[in-house]
Amino acid sequence: MSPLPHSDPKYRDSAGHHHPTAKKPGATMAQNNERVRVARVSTWVSVTVNFSLSVLQIIIGIIAQSQALIADAVHTLSDLVSDFAVLFANKHANKGPDKNHQYGHQRFETLASLGIGILLLLVGVEMIWAAGKSVQSGQSIALVHYSALIIALATLVGKELLFRYLLKQAEKVRSSMLVANAWHSRSDAASSLIVAIGILANMAGFTWADPVAALIVGLMISRMGLKFIWSTLNDLTDRSVDAETYQRIHDKLAGTPGLLGIHDLKTRKMGDMILVEVHLELPANMTIAEGHEISEEACRRAMVDEDILDITTHFDPH
Repeated sequence: MSPLPHSDPKYRDSAGHHHPTAKKPGATMAQNNERVRVARVSTWVSVTVNFSLSVLQIIIGIIAQSQALIADAVHTLSDLVSDFAVLFANKHANKGPDKNHQYGHQRFETLASLGIGILLLLVGVEMIWAAGKSVQSGQSIALVHYSALIIALATLVGKELLFRYLLKQAEKVRSSMLVANAWHSRSDAASSLIVAIGILANMAGFTWADPVAALIVGLMISRMGLKFIWSTLNDLTDRSVDAETYQRIHDKLAGTPGLLGIHDLKTRKMGDMILVEVHLELPANMTIAEGHEISEEACRRAMVDEDILDITTHFDPH
């Protein structure tokens, strides 16, 4: 019997039978709801902070005649694109399985992380390009009012605090998408640091400091974007879990009473969830019912404290 499209996460044996998951459905639903809630609340906090800071930067930038501060405001507004990408993915990634997506929609989170990585890379490249043009032109930074420095430093502190908040929430629910969005906020903090250095250099007469700092941070942001792109591309090509998680799952399965052994254990990522396939070695004279019971216990053990979406087991007579 094939799995029902609208069913909760399951594990199945090699005969194609679907059995109720070993995890408590209530606990699974509660964990999923918590992920949705944390992602929604933290992202709207980010939207509010980014919009407020960008408006303040634009107003003071115009008054203080600081092009750098206005440019940083535009950079801050780019974070809103990232925030709304997270909100979109959060809405769709947590939909249950359907006819066309029988394993669910978790890969929407991976796609959102990929989008954030691309955005980071574009921002970094743009900063490198702007810094290069500034170095080549040799033009000095226009004299600005000290209020621009105050706003730049306030933005730096605000963005750093936002980064730490978002990262803490991301780690709380183990969401790679929220981690990517948190690091995007850290890139804005780096941008604000550039503005502060540029304004200080302007006030001290060292005009070369701004483009050099912009070049360095642009390289850092580009590197961060490339890391996220590479990581999400690996997930989209069925990357397995890390060695520590793999060993943990292996030991839980192998330690099941009644099992003679396991082999051909395979894992792959589905968003922040894990798909597992494994061959269970059982006595050849064991009944199907007995083997099924041991399989259920093995899956129940493996799913404890692991983000496993589905386990496929195959019985091998020993």
